[in-house]
Amino acid sequence: MSRPRRRRARRRLRVLVLLETGRAPPEDVDALSDQERYEFKMEIDVLATLRTLGHEARVLEVRDELGPIRQVLYEWKPHVVFNLIESFFGLRELDQHVASYLELLRVPYTGCNPRGLVLARDKALAKTILTYHRIHVPKFEVVHSGRRMRRSKRLTFPLIVKSLTEEASVGIAQASVVWDQAELDERVSFIHESITGDALIEEFIDGREIYVGVFGNKRLTVLPPWELFFEKTAPGSVAIATERVKHNLAYQLKHGITEGEAELEPAVRARLIAVAKRIYRGLSLDGYARLDFRLRADGTAFFIEANPNPEISSQEEFAKSALKAGIKYERLIETILSLGIRRGTM
Repeated sequence: MSRPRRRRARRRLRVLVLLETGRAPPEDVDALSDQERYEFKMEIDVLATLRTLGHEARVLEVRDELGPIRQVLYEWKPHVVFNLIESFFGLRELDQHVASYLELLRVPYTGCNPRGLVLARDKALAKTILTYHRIHVPKFEVVHSGRRMRRSKRLTFPLIVKSLTEEASVGIAQASVVWDQAELDERVSFIHESITGDALIEEFIDGREIYVGVFGNKRLTVLPPWELFFEKTAPGSVAIATERVKHNLAYQLKHGITEGEAELEPAVRARLIAVAKRIYRGLSLDGYARLDFRLRADGTAFFIEANPNPEISSQEEFAKSALKAGIKYERLIETILSLGIRRGTM
């Protein structure tokens, strides 16, 4: 009679969790309001889960110095860095330099590599690359800060105006969808002056808001496509993921903003999963990412943007779609750790 196989003990890791300054959750999270807790939900969930898994997690907040990272790495010698940095010096377009620094120090870290971060950050560059690979993207143009808008004839109204490099729907509102030249000029000026950066002008794709989570380095796992539902769209408004839709709990409740697995025809679902893999590889992504699409009524999926290192709170779409695929939150966090460690040993 053969002996029962022993379950392999989980290795206890020293995990250095990098956060931006001010992102470490307070010790008494129970004292927070629902909206305040919502602001820290990813950090709360990741730290609690790492400790539940038996790992030793230490937090380091970073703003504009790399020296403290090096000091902790050499003194504490973590097995892996859980990188939750989304900006450096307060600028989102500098986040890739933290990943580059970790690579120079030869320390394993979670999330995307610097090249993938750069390619995904510039939405126009990402679309240019993917157009070469024959992936559907909206027609677009870039208006650099300080320049006037000269719309080409190939861009017809309605259009949507957004920041070229910002994420998390920053600067996106109902006014972002423009219907004539006067509205276009006004919104471009808003991006230049209020968001302080270049403006991306895109063909507005009337359709469903679909997110596809992907994780892996070389061997990829695509999660069930997820949809953002708009149940109470006000007259005259369009169904888009504005900043309030993404981050304001009261607004979500008032307007019936919900999310769940997208109901798709089998052929549409298969094409979406296949194109998600092509995009992930085409933009040199690894670790984990969320890809955003607009799905037209005829089943054509238009790539909108890639989000490497997306929000991974247990209540956000990436973790929920993973759970739908049978991947519980603890296993998801453990997988993200393992992907970072394996890439560091390649």
